[in-house]
Amino acid sequence: MEKTIKGKNPVTKKTVNSAENILIKGARVHNLRNITVEIPRNSLVVVTGVSGSGKSSLTIDTLYAEGQRRYAESLSAYARQFLNRMNKPDVDYIKGLCPAIAIEQKVITRTPRSTVGSMTELYDYLRLLYARTGKTLSPISGKQVKKDDVTDVVRSISSLKEGDRVFILSLFKQHKNRDLKEELNILVQKGFSRVYLKDTTSKSGETLRIDDLIEVSDKELKSTLTGKSKELYILIDRIVVKDFEEDDLHRISDSVGTAFYEGEGDVYIEVQGDKNQFLHYNNRFELDGIVFEEPVPNLFSFNNPFGACPTCEGFSQVLGIDNELVIPDKRLSVYDGAVAPWKGEKLGWWREQFIKGAKKFNFPVHKPIADLTASQYETLWAGNEHALGINAFFKEVEQNLYKVQYRVLLSRYRGRTTCPDCKGYRLRQEALYVKVGDKHIGELSELPVRDLKVWFDQLEKKMSDHDKQVAKRVLLEIHHRLKTLLDVGLGYLTVNRLANSLSGGESQRIQLTRSLGSNLTDSLYILDEPSIGLHSRDTTNLIRVLKELRDLGNTVVVVEHDELMMREADHIIDMGPLASHLGGQVIAEGNYDSIITNPNSLTGKYLSGKLKIEVPKNLRKWNRSITVEGARQNNLKDITVEFPLNVLCVVSGVSGSGKTTLVKQILYPGLRKIKGEFGDKVGFHKAITGDIDSIGQIEMVDQNPIGKSSRSNPVTYIKAYDEIRDLFARQPLSKMRGFQPKHFSFNVDGGRCDTCKGEGEQVVEMQFLADVHLTCEACGGKRFKEEVLEVKYHDCSIYDILEMGVDDAIQFFSDEKNLAKALQPLSDVGLGYVKLGQSSDTLSGGEAQRVKLASFLGKGRASSKILFIFDEPTTGLHFHDIQKLLASFNALIEQGHSILVIEHNTDVIKSADWLIDLGPEAGDEGGSLVYAGKPEGAKKVKASHTGTFL
Repeated sequence: MEKTIKGKNPVTKKTVNSAENILIKGARVHNLRNITVEIPRNSLVVVTGVSGSGKSSLTIDTLYAEGQRRYAESLSAYARQFLNRMNKPDVDYIKGLCPAIAIEQKVITRTPRSTVGSMTELYDYLRLLYARTGKTLSPISGKQVKKDDVTDVVRSISSLKEGDRVFILSLFKQHKNRDLKEELNILVQKGFSRVYLKDTTSKSGETLRIDDLIEVSDKELKSTLTGKSKELYILIDRIVVKDFEEDDLHRISDSVGTAFYEGEGDVYIEVQGDKNQFLHYNNRFELDGIVFEEPVPNLFSFNNPFGACPTCEGFSQVLGIDNELVIPDKRLSVYDGAVAPWKGEKLGWWREQFIKGAKKFNFPVHKPIADLTASQYETLWAGNEHALGINAFFKEVEQNLYKVQYRVLLSRYRGRTTCPDCKGYRLRQEALYVKVGDKHIGELSELPVRDLKVWFDQLEKKMSDHDKQVAKRVLLEIHHRLKTLLDVGLGYLTVNRLANSLSGGESQRIQLTRSLGSNLTDSLYILDEPSIGLHSRDTTNLIRVLKELRDLGNTVVVVEHDELMMREADHIIDMGPLASHLGGQVIAEGNYDSIITNPNSLTGKYLSGKLKIEVPKNLRKWNRSITVEGARQNNLKDITVEFPLNVLCVVSGVSGSGKTTLVKQILYPGLRKIKGEFGDKVGFHKAITGDIDSIGQIEMVDQNPIGKSSRSNPVTYIKAYDEIRDLFARQPLSKMRGFQPKHFSFNVDGGRCDTCKGEGEQVVEMQFLADVHLTCEACGGKRFKEEVLEVKYHDCSIYDILEMGVDDAIQFFSDEKNLAKALQPLSDVGLGYVKLGQSSDTLSGGEAQRVKLASFLGKGRASSKILFIFDEPTTGLHFHDIQKLLASFNALIEQGHSILVIEHNTDVIKSADWLIDLGPEAGDEGGSLVYAGKPEGAKKVKASHTGTFL
């Protein structure tokens, strides 16, 4: 594609075929400094550089935005009338641009209906598979429900013994207001000439001519044809079985079709020969007296009223009795009072009667609830003939709801609970009768992707040739998607896992699976740090997937800091040299070797080892800790883990090994509960012990957005904006005009623009497209009224201040010591490039997390000692910024706080004072404590993937 001319400066290169590449000329978006850069087509390109150097400005805001705008220009006139106001990126021109797809790392969906299966389209193909090849089994007899068609009947007639006589019959039906003769006359008009009268006791039958019957009197006719043991059929056709030719088969098919029509779906076949048989066929989908639904794709959709469970409407949960509230502590046994409502004089009777009855069916009343088998736990709820269970108790409570104390009692234990009708599968009962292999679609959705792949591999061996042919294309798509999910390291997820419970990195990799599934070619994929949340082991798989995408003929541009990714890239663009106004230039470009040898590249210096994050010389000693005993939530295997305090403690392990479960579902809510604060449900464990009193509060600093609204921004979050408003209110012009601090706020009426209410933009709702955000015409996007903007401090209006980067603002406010001090923490955590007024919903997960960290650093010495829990704080950080982050951590520990970090980044892991490694694998094969100790020691542990990469 291109040749690099070796020489002093690796940046000068001649491109042999420039026409094929994507050329960006004169890009000036945000902090880009009129740069020109060429992106080679059909290759894997990594854009790197310190945080805030302009990587996203170049890729998302320039490349992708222009790609989107060109796409929009191809739309209808209706759509275009809004889009001519859609801002064109500030760039001279972009040549060679192909359709662009951006995959960003935001948790895309909040709806409880979206699942991993629906996001990857995997569930759509499963529905199709079940509709095409599923077998409906009757819940009563377990037999397959079939509807017979003409072919089935013809096939069974052809298989009879040669010489057998066959009668094709339909049941004679008399309509309400017609007598027998009328009915027989109509048959003659239809062209039938005979009826067949069968005696049910003797099982014999005789053929009668209709013409003869019409001539006898009504009374005689009635006595001949009706009676207790008599059944009358229309004789459609008579056949002697032989080696049928094609004409014969056509005749039989016609007769059977007529029989189905006349019999309203029922056909009877009388066989007379060595063995007399009387066979019945029907073309209704029924068995055992139940009419079943025929499988169609919508029957298996919980987002469609036809397929969703009518009780929970496809949400899998209803408002009912919450198991967690009824049995809050699973460590207790029934005898010890595990069932919370069975207490006190009156209600204690229920507990006593259960314990007395338990002897008769060997129920272990002294065993902790957690150790009961599934059937014993079921019995505790359902009860049996010897003892009444919890369900019976609540039934009685509901019968007494006219008494206020019972209403109060019930309200205590109400909550979200699994839907009793669909058992959490979200589908109506009829959909769960349909099986492929030996499982219904709900059971398949509960399997982790890893096991699902194995199941499908075995399924094809069991399938009949007909089913294989029908499902060939569908199975191909399913295998393709499962393979991609495994390749991007998501083999531990289940198909029904809710999309809103995924991390940013996980949802980004799921979008990647979806894009790979569509097999597009000649497109431009822009990925924003896809390796987030991935252990180094899984990153290698991800790189393989991105290369597959490239080999399909696409251009893959990745914004990334990961060293492995850079080594494998075809081309690297290094932005810099620093952040914000000191960045926005292309420092180096070329392959990995040319970046390493470039003296100007900060990235190159870290990659070559000239600069590196040093391992701390002395590790901190610790004597206080908190221990989680017997953790068993999700995939944790009853582990006991000790978390040291007053040090930097890192929890690592491959994706899906149980880190989040241990820290975010057990330790964090468990400690909050002990402190008497309101928290989420605590995951299952035996106890949390240790020096809990030495911690004043627990802070979870995760990657959730810092503000839901577009009004929230970094300065308001760290409370520095109040100082700025006070400063402007003190200016002479403000005093003359009577402006108060509130006039400089865009959140309240007064000084803000009345048209856009201080938003700076107006949103136009497009009917079938994403909403378009347009700059407000009244204030030009400046948020404030003209007279407020006239108030200046050192020649800058309030709008100019909000447009400044943090580092610029610190210099600008050097005279205002308090203000500069309030902004300093943002710079310390590596956010010096963020604009003061940047809307917080445009911050990445990692940036939002560091804004939260800055707000704690800014508070200085808090009176109480805090335990900080960070979830992957290195997200979006360059090597250079990780140094700053570690310095911030050390500053917090010096103040006496404790830090616990969930992390995959090897630089952070090796800088830890204590490492806790979970694994060895993901999902069911994870959840064990592989190693706990100093990071050095992990290298010697064979099972530790983290040790290998250290």
